[in-house]
Amino acid sequence: MSVTQHGDAKPADLRRLIDGLAREVGFDLVAVTDAADFDADRELAMRRIDDGLMDGLPWFTKARVARGTSPDELMPGARSIISLGLNYYPGSTPTPVSGSGLVARYAQGRDYHRVMKRRMRRLVISLAEHPALQQADEELAARWYVDDGPMLDRAAAARAGLGWFGKNGNILNPTYGSWLLLGQVVTNLKLEPDAPLSKTCGQCARCIPACPTEAIVAPYVVDNRRCISYLTIEHKGAIPLELRTAMGTWVFGCDICQEVCPVNRKAKATSDPNFGRRDLTTLDLVELLDMDEAQFRQRFAGTPLMRAKRIGMQRNACVALGNIGDATAEPALRRALASSDALVRGHAAWALGRIGGAEAVTALRIAENVEADEDVRAEIRLALDEADAVAGFRLSPE
Repeated sequence: MSVTQHGDAKPADLRRLIDGLAREVGFDLVAVTDAADFDADRELAMRRIDDGLMDGLPWFTKARVARGTSPDELMPGARSIISLGLNYYPGSTPTPVSGSGLVARYAQGRDYHRVMKRRMRRLVISLAEHPALQQADEELAARWYVDDGPMLDRAAAARAGLGWFGKNGNILNPTYGSWLLLGQVVTNLKLEPDAPLSKTCGQCARCIPACPTEAIVAPYVVDNRRCISYLTIEHKGAIPLELRTAMGTWVFGCDICQEVCPVNRKAKATSDPNFGRRDLTTLDLVELLDMDEAQFRQRFAGTPLMRAKRIGMQRNACVALGNIGDATAEPALRRALASSDALVRGHAAWALGRIGGAEAVTALRIAENVEADEDVRAEIRLALDEADAVAGFRLSPE
């Protein structure tokens, strides 16, 4: 999306103007970099595609990376990039509730794509309408992007000095830690670039062993296929068996690598009403599992959770309930065995196998006799084996 308008002003004056306008529309951080190609970041992203680390994201292609690392291709005549940060940290850790699933903090509110784009549009319009940009012949041009666009937003933020790359792949800022949403405005304005921050993570690597699925395979390298955020949101099929127990009770995203980061200990809490909804910090898993489509849409409309869709969220709820292992969830899981969606049926079977017990085994055997989907039947057979193992463990002498 773009806006054009006549304008003229000195770079230093423009920068002060941009800083003020960005904060007026609600951004917490503003930095600037030039519009040179991101050559090193392009090479790194291409290599990770070749290594299979981005598998499961069919939209993350080499063509997209090539375009997203060339600002002039995104907007001909680009001279600068205004890098913006929005703090979403609610300032508290969710209190675990029995039978509940966890939601990543960025998703505990309105869909940030809409919030960010609306504010970036207001920023550009305010800039275009300002008297300082009304005198010259050259038109102001701008295009803006959040993480659903082709631009490598973290690469731009790091080069602009908004933050530095953490070993978990997130951008870290001294004031806000990694609890930041990033946006980039590509413009033809000639602005004085900021210097990248000299800070690094140093010897700290707490995020790497903290990841329960071992998705951070090396400092600054994340295997997308193992990341809980990917598994609960972007992945549309069955959760790999070997990763299910490591997912704990996360049903949408994951904050573990951020929670252990020392930079986040003193992170400033947001006062933005778009984030930190208490009714989204944790979700009742049985309630989630029993929702129909209309109820799901009514409950989560306008939030990031819509991205995972109802079936994906119910799949995730089954995994979380299986990891909790509370027999009180059995009735809901037995109902889920009759779901119209095979993905939910299969994961419900897995959860029942984890819980075990006579009622769970009976439900699984009945389901096996009527199930037509071979993948679900395989899940049921594995679940019955798991239930037998659970029963054997319970009966074994101390």
